[in-house]
Order: sequence, then structure tokens, then C-alpha cells
Amino acid sequence: MGKIFVEGVGEVQEYVDVCDYAVGLSRMIGGPILPSERPGHALIEQWNPVGLVGIITAFNFPVAVYGWNSAIAMICGNACLWKGAPTTSLISVAVTKIIAKVLEDNKVPGAICSLVCGGADIGAAMAKDERMDLLSFTGSTKVGKQVALMVQERFGRSLLELGGNNAIIVFEDADLNLVIPSALFAAVGTAGQRCTTARRLFLHESIHDEVVAKLAKAYAQVRIGDPWDSETLYGPLHTKAAVKMFLDAVEQAKQQGGSVVYGGKVINRPGNYVEPTIVTGLPHNAPIVHTETFAPILYVLKFKEEDEVFAWNNEVKQGLSSSIFTKDLGRIFRWLGPKGSDCGIVNVNIPTSGAEIGGAFGGEKHTGGGRESGSDSWKLYMRRSTCTINYSKDLPLAQGIKFQ
Repeated sequence: MGKIFVEGVGEVQEYVDVCDYAVGLSRMIGGPILPSERPGHALIEQWNPVGLVGIITAFNFPVAVYGWNSAIAMICGNACLWKGAPTTSLISVAVTKIIAKVLEDNKVPGAICSLVCGGADIGAAMAKDERMDLLSFTGSTKVGKQVALMVQERFGRSLLELGGNNAIIVFEDADLNLVIPSALFAAVGTAGQRCTTARRLFLHESIHDEVVAKLAKAYAQVRIGDPWDSETLYGPLHTKAAVKMFLDAVEQAKQQGGSVVYGGKVINRPGNYVEPTIVTGLPHNAPIVHTETFAPILYVLKFKEEDEVFAWNNEVKQGLSSSIFTKDLGRIFRWLGPKGSDCGIVNVNIPTSGAEIGGAFGGEKHTGGGRESGSDSWKLYMRRSTCTINYSKDLPLAQGIKFQ
């Protein structure tokens, strides 16, 4: 898909890591024993597999996202049916063959992790099929909404990991030695094609010009080239359609009052290469700023007060990842609290991207509300039963009800 070599290796490592995590988790899954109000009774929670988990993944993480889902789904006792992106089907086939061999070497049928290849018609069939006990979908908000409606129509269960219009907020007391590389990595990594890519950079007005100048200088040092070259930091976009989307977004930004201070053009070389781009001068609520463009465009915006910028962070429809840079402890806890970020990932002094597998990954609002990978995300791959066991010879009723 055009990902640079070091990121590709990292993605495979992420699958290995989540398998290690899942093996340990398999020994810890369990429900609580709850106190019963009735003498001689036990109240427990029992967790069981849902059955078959359908997994539809996107082009940008053709290995890791399937890893998050399949590893956790399997240790919960489920079988998996995977449909990868049509443009990365060779990766899907290769990964499935590796998994099948590992399973069969351990006397388990390889078909526990099965694969189907195809386009939207296959995805729609999976969404509508009542044999699919859980459907995990990673992709755009537009398609995710269609999937959610198809699954809900049959009262099925879905796990949605959709888009993100992620923001980094930099206050006047921030350590700029952290800010510049963080913003660069978050905006330019994977050529801006991560769901956690930073697309909005809010800078306090007192440091705006300084940060923009330093960031543009850092952009100029990004090594662009062949993704297979281990020295390359920035590769091509996925398709020619993505290049057109990039150009259209840059043009819209200009029409809405923005100034391109770095990049903004197609790179004259074979492949779908575009320049990583910085745009300044737009209002926080410009239509293009509120549009998630899957490309390396960073909108840099000024702010004055904490309250306004927290509100601007939350005013977009998506709610995946967010980050602030500050040394103010009170501000940090306000950011983490109920009046701070409304995202599923809320960071401090680190970028919006680069999530660890041990935490639950996912977001709110139009990001879909699903959670994958760590923490208690495993609960989405299981069904819960509340079980009451009477080990006495009496039959007391709950709430002290008498029925005699």
C-alpha cells in the first residue's frame, strides 16, 4: 500500500506483540462473583464466545488491525472470517497462510481463521448474514454507517473503528523540542493515511509563528523516496484517487482563505507522491478543516484561551484521538476530565498517533464507539450471562417479594 519499510516491519511486530498480549489475557478472562441479596444463593457472571467474528479491515493497516481483532477473538473462543481491503489482498492471503500453518502445527484447524477476498458486495453480505455473530469494521465513517445499519437491521452486533479528525493543541508553556517531532510524525507518518493522523494543529497565538517556522524547516528535512529503502521516512499515497483527493483539499483550503506555507503539490516522480503540506490562516470552523482528508495535510490554527480550544477540539464529528502539549498540571487534568477532550484517545505531551496495544483503541461519535486491542476490549468478542444459583432448600424472591 506504499507504507515505508520501517513502518511495515513495525506493523508486523504489532501483530506479534498483540498475540503475546492475548496469550496472557487468555488466563485472566473471567466474570465476577457478586453478592446476592438472597440467602443461599450465588450470583455470578459467565462470559462465553459469541461464535463467528467477521473482520473487515482497511488498506492502511493491512496486518495489524486484523491482528488486534483475530488474536483477541481467538482467545475468547471464536472463529474468524476476514475480508481485507481489495487493494491489499496479497497481504491478506500471505497472513492467512501463516496463521493457518501455526494453527495446524498446533493441531487446530486452520479454517478457524478463514479469508474471503472481494469488494463492497462481500462486505455487505457479511454485514447482512445472521451467522455473523459480531462484525468488526475498520474504514471510513461513510461506509461504516452503512455497515452499522445493515447489522442493526438484523439486531446483530458490530464493532466500528472509523475516521478521525484529530487535533494537537500546543499551549504557550509547551516544550517545543517535543512539539515539533511529535507534530511531524503525527501529520506525515504513513503519508497522512492513519486514522490517528494529526490533521489540525492548534497553536497558542504567542508561539504560532515560531512553531510554524520550525515545523516547515522540519518538513523540508523529511526524506522522501522508495518505501523499500530503509532510509526513507515518507512514501507515496495509496492510489491515484488519493492524489486527486489531496489536490482537491488543497484547492478548497486556498478558496476558504488558507495559505500553503509548505508543500501543496504533486511530486514529479513515478508513483502517487505528494508533498507533505502545511496550511495556515483558516478559521477553526472552515468546512475543509472539518473534513477528514486521508492525506498529509496539516491545518495550523491560532487560539487564545483554553476553553475555546478545548471546544474547537470537540466540534468536529469524529472523536478518535487528541493531544495537548503543556506543563500545567491543572490544565492536564481538565483536559482529561469531563470538560476536556471528548475523544477515545486523550494524550498529553505525545502525538495523536502511535497507540500502544495494552490500551483500548477506538473513538467516540462518528468514529463509531468501538474498542479494539487492550484493556477490556475482549468483552466485545464475548456474550455475558448473569447467573443465579440456588444452593439452599428455600425459594426466597428478590426485593423481598412474598408470593404465597
